[in-house]
Amino acid sequence: MSTIQDLQQVQARRQEILDGDAARVEKQKKSGKLTARERVAKLLDAKSFVELDVLVSHDGKAEGVVTGYGTVEGRPVYVLSQDYTVLGGSVGEKHARKIAKVLDLARKTGSPVVLMCDSAGARIDEGAMALEAYADIFARMARMSGVTPMIAMVLGPCVGAAALMSEMSDLTVMVKGVGAKLCAGPQVVSAVNGVNKTAEELGGAQAMLQQGGADFACESEQEAFETVRKALALLPSNNMEDAPLEAAEELNRACVGLEAGVDAKTLLAQLCDAGSVLELGAGYTKAVTALARMGGRAVALVHTGGGEICAKRAQKIARFVRFADCYNLPVVTLIDTEGLSVPKENVQSWQLKAAGQMLFAYAEATTVKLAVVTGKAIGAAYVALGGRANADVVYAWPGSVIAPMTGEAAATVLCGDELRASKGDPKEARAEIAARYEAEVADGVNAAMSGCVDDVVDPAQTRKLLIASLEMLASKRDSNPPKKHGNMPL
Repeated sequence: MSTIQDLQQVQARRQEILDGDAARVEKQKKSGKLTARERVAKLLDAKSFVELDVLVSHDGKAEGVVTGYGTVEGRPVYVLSQDYTVLGGSVGEKHARKIAKVLDLARKTGSPVVLMCDSAGARIDEGAMALEAYADIFARMARMSGVTPMIAMVLGPCVGAAALMSEMSDLTVMVKGVGAKLCAGPQVVSAVNGVNKTAEELGGAQAMLQQGGADFACESEQEAFETVRKALALLPSNNMEDAPLEAAEELNRACVGLEAGVDAKTLLAQLCDAGSVLELGAGYTKAVTALARMGGRAVALVHTGGGEICAKRAQKIARFVRFADCYNLPVVTLIDTEGLSVPKENVQSWQLKAAGQMLFAYAEATTVKLAVVTGKAIGAAYVALGGRANADVVYAWPGSVIAPMTGEAAATVLCGDELRASKGDPKEARAEIAARYEAEVADGVNAAMSGCVDDVVDPAQTRKLLIASLEMLASKRDSNPPKKHGNMPL
C-alpha cells in the first residue's frame, strides 16, 4: 500500500471520528448543549487548537474525550473536553490516558488546563481498570495543584468520581440547566434519604453555588466560556510567573462616597480598575472574594462582609487565600467584622477548625498581603486577617475599631461596677460605655500609635495607597521553612 493510500485511510478514519454519531450529536444539541469540539472552539482563540491522540479508539469508537492545546489571548492553554455523544463521555483506561497526557504536558510546560466535564462516570465494562483510570487522573491533578491553574467547567452530569474532577480543580464554572455535580444521582438520593428532587435541584449550578461547590453559575455556555477567558487573564500561567500586567488607568484616582459600612460591591468598584472585578462564589456567605485589577496588576480581594465570621465564611476565605498564594496573587483584605460568631454548643469544634483554617491560610501565605480596616476588626478575626504577622501593610479608616472584643462586651467585662452603679437605663449606660471604649481605647488612631496599623487614612485615598503598596512590594520574596507541607487544621 502506498503512502498516499495510507494517508487517505488515516484521513478517512480521522474524519469519521470528527463527524461522530449524527443521531447522538443531534440529541446533544436538542438538549441545549454544545458538542465537545464546539466547546473547545468557543474557549480557544480562532484556529489555534491542536488536537492530540485523535485516533485513539475503543472498540472502533472514539474515546469520549477531546484533548489538546491552543491559546487564549495568545497564551498557551491545554484543554480536555469530555464527549457525552461517545460512550456517554465515560472514563476508561484509554480515556484516562488521554487526559493524563494533557495534564503531564501542562505541568511540564507550565500552562493552565481547562477541564470540560460532561461524563456518565466510570466505564462499567472495564471493571477495576475504570477505577484505576480515575485514580491515575486524580493523582496527576493532586501533583499539579498549585503548579498550573486548573479550571473545571461542569457542562453535563458529573456524579460520584466524575464530580471530583471539579473538586480537585482551582475554580469551578457551571451552567444553569446544563451541568450538575452530585455525590449520588437523584434515584440513589431518593432511595437512601427519601428525598425526591431532580439533578438540577440537588447539584445544579445554583444549588452548588449556594452550597459553596461552584465559583460561577452562568446562564449559558457562552457566558461560561467568557468567564473562563476572563479568569485566565487574571491568573499567571504557572506558580513561577506573575499574572500579566495591563495598561493601568488613572493610578491616583480618588474613591468617591466611601465610608464605614459601605457595601462590598461599591467598595470593590471604587478600589479596582473599571470592569475588572470577577467575583467568586457570589452569594455563598456574606464574605466576598474576587479577582480583579488595581493599577493594572491582578489581585485577590477579600471583603469580610460585616457582622460575625461563621465557619462557612472562614472556610471560603481560607480556600480563596490559599488559591491566591499558589499563583502569586497579592491578597487585599478589606476588614469589617465583629469577630468570630458564637456557634451552637454541638458545632464548637467546626467553628474553631474553620477559624484555624483561615488563620493558617493567611499565616502560611508568602504572597503580598495588604489589609484595610474599614469598620470593626475584633478579636481572633483581626489576628488572622490583619495582624502585623499576617500582613505586610495595614491601613485603617477613621472611626475604625480594633480591639480584643466589641465595645458592648468590653463594657460588661471592664466596667461592670460602673454599670451596676448606674441609676439610668442599663441599656443606655452600656451603649455609652461601649462608645467611649471604642472611641478612646479601640479606635484606629490608638492602633496606629501602638504600631498595629501603618496609618489611619482618608477613605478617598485608599485606592492610591493600595496601588503604591502593591508596586513597592512587587519584588517581595518570602518563603516557609523546608517541609513536605504544613498540617492545616482540616
